[in-house]
Amino acid sequence: MLKFYFSSLLLFLGASVVFAQHQDSLTLVSAHWTKKKIAPKTFLFSFHFEHKDLFLSNQNINYIAVKRARRSPVPSFGYEVRELRSTSSFGEKNQAIAAINGTFFDVKNGGSVDFLKINGTIISKNKLEKNSLRAKHQQAALVIKNQSMDIQKWDGTDSWENEIEASDVMLSGPLLTLDSQDQLLDSTSFSKSRHPRSSIGLKPDGTLILLTVDGRNENSAGMSLEELRKVMRWIGCKSIINLDGGGSTTLWIKNFPENGIVNYPTDNKKWDHGGERKVANVILLKKKP
Repeated sequence: MLKFYFSSLLLFLGASVVFAQHQDSLTLVSAHWTKKKIAPKTFLFSFHFEHKDLFLSNQNINYIAVKRARRSPVPSFGYEVRELRSTSSFGEKNQAIAAINGTFFDVKNGGSVDFLKINGTIISKNKLEKNSLRAKHQQAALVIKNQSMDIQKWDGTDSWENEIEASDVMLSGPLLTLDSQDQLLDSTSFSKSRHPRSSIGLKPDGTLILLTVDGRNENSAGMSLEELRKVMRWIGCKSIINLDGGGSTTLWIKNFPENGIVNYPTDNKKWDHGGERKVANVILLKKKP
């Protein structure tokens, strides 16, 4: 009898989880997203889930979708070797259409702590952890080749990033999904806790997604990496990589109000658009040459 009770309980809990995920996916895809054109074949989608109706929490999500087409903007990387600057400043400096914060960096001294190659020149190498192992954010890469973005996974070798045949490479992570195969996430607080998040995704048709989720505020709780992965999958991404999030999370669009900041960065601990954190690198969208 006791065995039957526990079996029934497990079945009920499993069904409840599946039902909750189904409801969350329906909530996301059926939301009345605000859609604004920012460039040819390029749109900003925004929605504020403000009734605790996504993962039982408030969530504010913005993402840019770039369809692959002849006149679409092209991705590139912006960086500083030592100086830190805001994502909006990177965007303006590089005459970009839009920008999102990039990979992890040295907050004190500046510069990326992950491998970064621009125009064939290595700007920074991986700064390994004390145990000489790669961090999770050094086990995947954003690769720009022929003006298109790709997401690649570490092959386990020490020289992997040096062997990638592309002139522009930025390591980041963790890798969440690759070619529709979800990747294993660890159980650290970084993965499990809710934080502001930034992410890049690719759809099967080549559409590029740049997404931010706000957090650390009653208006938007932020997401765990598993929740972030689900959102990106529900949007339609087959490959997904996490970027440096938290206080760095910023999405900027040229000539938009509020200095172009469309999300709610958290460094000033206010629910406004003025809390940008200075960063070392960004992903840009630029007009095709």
